[in-house]
Amino acid sequence: MSSQKHTRSSSSSLPTSDVLAAYGWDAERDSEFAPYLGHGLIPGRIARVDRSLCEVVTADGTVRAAHGGGDLPCTGDWAVLDIPDDGREPFVAALLTRRTSLVRSQASGRSAGQVLAVNVDLIGAVVPLDTPPDLGRLERLLTLAWESGARPLVILTKADLAADADDLRADVEAVAMGVDVVVASTVTGAGLDVLDAYTAGRTVALIGTSGAGKSTLANALAGTEVTAVQAVRGDGKGRHTTTWRELVPLPNGGVLVDTPGMRGVGMYDVGEGLDRTFSDIDALVADCRFADCTHDSEPGCAVLAAIEAGELPQRRLDSYRKLLREARWMASREDHRIRAERAREWKMIHKEMRRSPSPKK
Repeated sequence: MSSQKHTRSSSSSLPTSDVLAAYGWDAERDSEFAPYLGHGLIPGRIARVDRSLCEVVTADGTVRAAHGGGDLPCTGDWAVLDIPDDGREPFVAALLTRRTSLVRSQASGRSAGQVLAVNVDLIGAVVPLDTPPDLGRLERLLTLAWESGARPLVILTKADLAADADDLRADVEAVAMGVDVVVASTVTGAGLDVLDAYTAGRTVALIGTSGAGKSTLANALAGTEVTAVQAVRGDGKGRHTTTWRELVPLPNGGVLVDTPGMRGVGMYDVGEGLDRTFSDIDALVADCRFADCTHDSEPGCAVLAAIEAGELPQRRLDSYRKLLREARWMASREDHRIRAERAREWKMIHKEMRRSPSPKK
């Protein structure tokens, strides 16, 4: 933790600095923080969450603070920080509005989503070229990215290990509609200047499987070793190098979030994300004869007609169906969870009502 002394300002001026600006503070955040001015509170960005504590970057340095009430903080959150004068532990009093939120379903199978990073401007889906790209997994990553509200970017790493990188890029571009694709290699340096331009002045999250090269790429973009790198296992699967999410400032004014490798990429509330990822299918659906067409065997199905004409790969439709089924299943679980929570709340209310003495007449 920084040894600098933090002062509690009670004035009407916001204690911002070049430090906060480097982490993405802007005029809109200035306005949003205005109601907290004059109450001895300061703004900061959460760089890392570790159990019940989080590291918060402030204008005067980094502070370890406890979670306050309300929503749990996440890496990338802008926080309202209270640092008591009596020596008590600093705590997060409130969170400012999340502009974007990268969420996936939890690996445990719980219906609530797992928030991976928030207030991210650009999400880099990292796909290694040392093996043929898994297009179905890429479609999952892009769906999460689109749904977050951030701008997706596909980063094809380990290009030095692929003899047919251009062909593989063409395969990826065919499914990454409306998304830029960058071929990069940390060994040869190819594509790093392009990525430097994309990440300049932005908060960027890297997502992908373990062993995709995210940590190596993070180190290359940061210009120093900010995270350890481990070799890929003999079975081709990666080891988890990054086990937490942490904000890392970049030399170009950007901020990087290197997320842990995702062996499971579960769908969670991804309606718009699916439409954006499968925009080709979404456009065809509008031309189907029946509004409730399932694209299975109905007459006048524009999707099936496109497959028969060779304009749409069957794999693409199968992937869309799979993700749609998964998204609907998760939505039904979420609805059930909400109903169960409401039922428990009403049960507690009725229980308290029975305990309370009846008013005298």
